[in-house]
Amino acid sequence: MITITEATISDIKQIQNIVHITWPITYGEILSNEQLNYMLDLFYSDEALTLQYNKKEQLFYMIYEDQTDNIGFIGIEHNYNGEAVTKIHKIYLLPETQGKGIGKKVIDEIGILALKNNSKTLLLNVNRFNSALGFYKKIGFEVIDEVNIEIGNGYLMEDYVMEKRF
Repeated sequence: MITITEATISDIKQIQNIVHITWPITYGEILSNEQLNYMLDLFYSDEALTLQYNKKEQLFYMIYEDQTDNIGFIGIEHNYNGEAVTKIHKIYLLPETQGKGIGKKVIDEIGILALKNNSKTLLLNVNRFNSALGFYKKIGFEVIDEVNIEIGNGYLMEDYVMEKRF
């Protein structure tokens, strides 16, 4: 059974542990080690996560299997840009969960949270070379844009913007 619970500031270490497991696998063949480390520090340092958590623009949730095993986390924002959209900023599950239907269950749960917050659309960015692109398409997301986001140090996030309407 999958359970999603709102994260607290004390969950930062768990979030960092998940990221340090998943990012090298997800992005290791896409990004240089230098860019990977730069982005991990930029988005997932203690300071960066504390700031993101305290701003409350993005809500963090922990994902548990059988209510005890932390297998991932999400960061979502309702009413993104003042519209009836829930933006999925972060969604990471441990590699051993892949292929078990857990990702779809998590997206379904995000959809329930989105509907409760009057959203009509889920929105996310995915690296154009990320193998998760096929997963998102399979569960109903469509590519609506292609963006290059400058993040400093000469690095870009080369993403597709994808949406799923209810």
